[in-house]
Amino acid sequence: MQPRMDISQLAPELYRAVARLDGAVKSSGLDGRLLHLVKLRASQINGCAYCVDIHVRDALADGLDSHMLHLVAVWRESPFFDARDRAALAWTESLTLIAQTGAPDADFEQVRSVFSDGEIAQLTVAIGTINIWNRIAVSSRRIHPL
Repeated sequence: MQPRMDISQLAPELYRAVARLDGAVKSSGLDGRLLHLVKLRASQINGCAYCVDIHVRDALADGLDSHMLHLVAVWRESPFFDARDRAALAWTESLTLIAQTGAPDADFEQVRSVFSDGEIAQLTVAIGTINIWNRIAVSSRRIHPL
């Protein structure tokens, strides 16, 4: 696979705007562990090897359990994930696959049962942000380091 383009160089203002949005998400007050899970799961769904690599390395550096990270793709089958994790991961899948899911009420009710409205808003923006990054990396054929 060959890189197609460097969006950071071709559209620097837009790239920096996405980076600022990502910074705002990181400082929003959402739990860092949840952000790692959301970023990793969306990146897995979107087939973004570059982002999966980054998010696994970042999560490990922040002390997340490697065994748990191996199981994010099959979170429904693993006891590693509590009710908040499960709601966040379900919401991540629902919004990442929104053309297929339509963000169903059942997923919203699940997330609403364990998050405040403000947290849901923050989580929704976090999910949207990682989806932007995934689309930038996948479309430009960004390659993770070896």
